[in-house]
Amino acid sequence: MTDDTTESLTGHACIQSYLRTLDGSPGVYRMLDAESRVLYVGKARNLRARVSNYARPAGHSPRISRMIRETASMMFLTTRTETEALLLEQNLIKQLKPRYNVLLRDDKSFPNILVAKDHAFPQIKKHRGAKKEKGDYYGPFASAGAVNRTLNQLQRVFLLRNCTDSTFESRTRPCLLYQIKRCSAPCVGYISDAEYGGLVRDAERFLSGRTTKVQEQLATEMQQASDSMEFERAAALRDRIRALTQVQSAQGINPQSTAEADVVALHVDGGQACVQVFFIRSNQNWGNHDYYPRISGDEDAAEIMEAFVGQFYSNREPPRQLLLSHGLDNTDLMAAALAEKRGGKVELTVPQRGEKAELVSSAMRNARESLGRKMAETATQGRLLRGLAEAFDLDAPPERIEIYDNSHIQGAFAVGAMVVAGPEGLEKNQYRKFNIKGDELTPGDDFGMMKEVLTRRFKRLLKEDPDRQSGTWPDLLLIDGGAGQVSAVHEIMAELGVEDIPMIGVAKGIDRDLGKEEFHRTGARPMALQRNDPVLYFIQRLRDEAHRFAIGTHRAKRAKSVSATPLDDVPGVGAGRKRALLAHFGSAKAVSRANLADLKAVDGISEGLAEKIYAFFHEAG
Repeated sequence: MTDDTTESLTGHACIQSYLRTLDGSPGVYRMLDAESRVLYVGKARNLRARVSNYARPAGHSPRISRMIRETASMMFLTTRTETEALLLEQNLIKQLKPRYNVLLRDDKSFPNILVAKDHAFPQIKKHRGAKKEKGDYYGPFASAGAVNRTLNQLQRVFLLRNCTDSTFESRTRPCLLYQIKRCSAPCVGYISDAEYGGLVRDAERFLSGRTTKVQEQLATEMQQASDSMEFERAAALRDRIRALTQVQSAQGINPQSTAEADVVALHVDGGQACVQVFFIRSNQNWGNHDYYPRISGDEDAAEIMEAFVGQFYSNREPPRQLLLSHGLDNTDLMAAALAEKRGGKVELTVPQRGEKAELVSSAMRNARESLGRKMAETATQGRLLRGLAEAFDLDAPPERIEIYDNSHIQGAFAVGAMVVAGPEGLEKNQYRKFNIKGDELTPGDDFGMMKEVLTRRFKRLLKEDPDRQSGTWPDLLLIDGGAGQVSAVHEIMAELGVEDIPMIGVAKGIDRDLGKEEFHRTGARPMALQRNDPVLYFIQRLRDEAHRFAIGTHRAKRAKSVSATPLDDVPGVGAGRKRALLAHFGSAKAVSRANLADLKAVDGISEGLAEKIYAFFHEAG
């Protein structure tokens, strides 16, 4: 890697000064400003030729011209191939988030359906993350909702269990799902493992797109049952066929000639972009998701699409085929990079006719409609932020509002919560939770809890971004509380040397009545807003969202504590061995009192582990 800086030169002259050090190797370049902030990351087949383009004083778009003027230094990294350069470029863009790159801001993973195969009666369930469990995976699905709907229908059709193994083993009578005909109750022997295996195979045939065979088989079985006068069985099979038909109709578009593809469609309007991705697997539509990549407005469609595709698949396995609404600048190069990631050929096409073109057209329509709704919401949000600034005499509409709340039960399971809102609404990927650690706090000390939360939050900001360049510093704090809470927060911020961020305390007001909220600020009299003021409703929604997030976090912490046992802290005892110990002894307390010989007698507990468990409880005690 080369990291050269030129103190006095900027712009074209600065870029020109690097040409003598470069050759024709492929690689990645970074352009940095005078504060060493990365402005842009790009790739090149020939670094010298690519950088010489920037050294020209004319012929650039307004965005690139601004970027060149701000460039004060550059960094270079050569690679063996241009494909490697493309992969590295996309990873660096996601990591560094340069201002002048098209940036995909949503990096969520997608769920799958897992048919687990580590049990005689396989479980069917939603799965997200690394595919480490033994079984067959089907997906990706566009959302948890899409998975849940499919699982719900699969239960009705194939009667597969969704309970955990430990619940399965502990059942002595069938659960409610059997009563409502959503499970075949293998837990209590109402179905043999061979019959259940047949249901699993049918479910997997359905998930693999072979639904016609499944329906034909069910129809044959129904006729046989009817001929044998097994009318109850025939009626059950009829209900399963109807449920299967409902699943297919609910999926909407189910392409006949496209077995596996992602449909990626782009729509740009008013300096904003929306990309819709449809997931087609096993000739079935498994949902769609919309994205709003950050653009400056003067990029062409090919540049936006190439940036999106590169970043979207940087941490996902691509399908065999991508159906695109717009071509890329480097289609062959992107296909090679995706094929390397997939371990097999990936075809990128812009279909012009037939079923594939209809799929792209449908995705384009969705992208256009989604962007229209997004722009309308953004305009409304902008009006609310301007109204907020006007109501509370802020210098400008806030770009980032942080709202804080606490939740506890008489001081127990205390958590602090921070939610974030800005021009695009609630930014849920920016939410943070704080487990209250202060041992010296009096139970229920809300001031003390708020002090701990804000101290931890702003100490971290001061350490990681003292120059406030990352966009993670708030322009406004909303605190749930009145004058006392605002005064306490002001003291905390003064101690940290951060006194320039305005804050508003939201108190319930007279009779704790919704709509009579009082607003408290440092050095100002309490004030209220008119009941019908949209800004009042906006603040109420922000406060309620913080309250919802705080309570949800608190409940999760409490539930985890309730289900925790001392066995959780024993080295080498995972979930399986924990179940074995509890099944053998009946309780964690009994395990802690067991002698060494009894511990060694438990299935799955080796002699060495038994000694560790015994030592853990007896040395601790």
